[in-house]
Amino acid sequence: MKSLAPLSILFVTLLGPAAHAQFVDHFEGNEIHPDWQYFTGDGDARLNLVPLDGHARMEIDATDDQHNVWWSIIKRNVAPHLGMEKLASPDYELRIEARIRVSDAPRRVNFMINTQRTTDFHQHLREYDIPNTTEWHTISMTTEGLDAVPGDDLNVQLSATDWGLGQYHVDVDYYRADVVRAAGAEADVGEPLVYHPPIPALDTFTQHRPADHDVVLNRDYPMVNFDGWHTEEKGTKVPVLTVSADQWVLLRWDLSALKNAEADGAGVLELTTQSVQKGGNYVAAYEEDLGVEFDKIRVFEVMGGPEQWDQKELTFQGFAREEPLETLVNGQMVFDVEPAAERGGKTHITLSRPVMQRLLDGTTKGLLIRPLGALEATFYDSQADDPKLAPTLYFNLQ
Repeated sequence: MKSLAPLSILFVTLLGPAAHAQFVDHFEGNEIHPDWQYFTGDGDARLNLVPLDGHARMEIDATDDQHNVWWSIIKRNVAPHLGMEKLASPDYELRIEARIRVSDAPRRVNFMINTQRTTDFHQHLREYDIPNTTEWHTISMTTEGLDAVPGDDLNVQLSATDWGLGQYHVDVDYYRADVVRAAGAEADVGEPLVYHPPIPALDTFTQHRPADHDVVLNRDYPMVNFDGWHTEEKGTKVPVLTVSADQWVLLRWDLSALKNAEADGAGVLELTTQSVQKGGNYVAAYEEDLGVEFDKIRVFEVMGGPEQWDQKELTFQGFAREEPLETLVNGQMVFDVEPAAERGGKTHITLSRPVMQRLLDGTTKGLLIRPLGALEATFYDSQADDPKLAPTLYFNLQ
């Protein structure tokens, strides 16, 4: 597996016109270098970083977490090993790369680069969708406009967040950092995904697909079909979808005709609000960092359950079929977002290109919407009189 020098840490200089200094840790030997820090935050997950057979393993235990809101990070200050004088020049950037393998898939990991002066922690943060557990995957990120000068700490990180409420691991074969000439930097690998990208104009998408089936599932009444869920507006029944603590929304599209198509970039899910009720002093209960995460909706990929369910028949019991929920739904959400509060307001949710591709090829069978917090959010459903109110998927094809 190793093709470079058999030293735990290798420093190389004068590597050629692109790379002027290099930090590499191959995680060989029986100990993790003490300069690696590892820790968790927000929820109640635990992390350990241990040496294995020629690689390091991030061992994550989230079984005591309540809300699946946690992060785990390994972090190292690589400034002592790089040419910080060159990095201070706008002609140079930092490129980091790692080779990883994950215990559960699909799952996202992320890279982050920061200094002790960083205030925008999303500028140099990229996510990577890891599609399987059987292969090693190389991921990389090259900065744009990194503000790092001699005397700064330069922290490189690898993180796994919100994977679920179980035990997980990320294996790291190597982690490297290079100062590279911006003009000659190699293309990044692993498809770096911008964290919470801006929503593009919807008229830039060629495909506009209202949900073919949408239904409310209620865990307290698992044998009941709720296709008739509705509210009233001006004395008229209006079909809606309500998300609350024990009630979730399931969406499905018939994309079978596009099974061999290729997604062109990210897609967008649009939901139209009928009403939102929320509140609660989460900060007092959970403190600031965790408390601000609540009163959102979470969108998950549906990986199991019946293939072609009918909204007039499906129940929670019919969806779960006595299987654990974690085998039916990806434990890591696609996106968390605060729903638009006003009636008729639009909530837009980015679906990354890998998620869109899984929807197209049928690996992902639909989307599940759950609340994060005690909020109740009601959206118009696909049977709304005005088709512009229906849950709609926007995307492009190659």
